[in-house]
Amino acid sequence: MFLAVKRSLKKHSPQKKSPPEKTSKKLVSKIKKAGKTQLQVQETIKKSSRPPDEVVVYPEFEYELREVAPQGNKVLIGPPWLTRFERARITGSRSLQLSLGAPPLIKVPEKATTSIVLAVTEIEHKALPISIRRVLPSGLYQDIPLDWMR
Repeated sequence: MFLAVKRSLKKHSPQKKSPPEKTSKKLVSKIKKAGKTQLQVQETIKKSSRPPDEVVVYPEFEYELREVAPQGNKVLIGPPWLTRFERARITGSRSLQLSLGAPPLIKVPEKATTSIVLAVTEIEHKALPISIRRVLPSGLYQDIPLDWMR
């Protein structure tokens, strides 16, 4: 099988960059909607490698964190078990602590040859005094101790 590749003999001229001071009408209308000053948008555009008319500025949302009132040992936000991301974060942090000399919180099993295996075993035995904070986009959060997880 033969693959032919055509090449252009024309020299491509470099694209002209528009000056950073210019902003398009579309961007100016977005700026007004977002409530940002012209100076803030100019700083945003300067940080971007995109042309000014392609830079999209979103308004920033501010919300206040509010804790969900606990109802016994019930998990109200998210699944009642550790997600794979939470488990990976805790395992990585705890195995780093163990490898730097932290004392294990359980009796070290025979099969624990690495700090990662020991960290996973500590999580399975729920021996770690740690809480998971799950935050909703609305600002509601719940601090969930590891004991409450299945």
